Amino acid sequence: MTTVELTCICCPLGCPLTVEVSGGEVLSVEGQSCRRGAQYGRVEAVAPERMLAFVVPVEGCLEPLSVKTAAPIPKNTMDAAVGQLRQLVVHPPIAQGQVVLENLANTGVSVIATKGVC
Repeated sequence: MTTVELTCICCPLGCPLTVEVSGGEVLSVEGQSCRRGAQYGRVEAVAPERMLAFVVPVEGCLEPLSVKTAAPIPKNTMDAAVGQLRQLVVHPPIAQGQVVLENLANTGVSVIATKGVC
């Protein structure tokens, strides 16, 4: 059994969490002030995920386009995801919320535009 000490980032309280893990399975989460904290501790201890924000070039424009993942991706896929986004060039017009890349780094998560470009 392993004990993982975390700080919850779900709200401004920053509760100190103690998560007991055995064989990749969460046995208990203690220290949280809310249900969101308990869920955060369960995920963060065994399979941490993060949102990814990035900027990509737009063909014919000087200003890059800001993009983000539509959902969190596994933290261990960040290097592959950033490598794939570094190669991406989008073509206008792009609408805010439009999918500019599907299945980023084989995670099943799309990348969406955070603003529009004409």
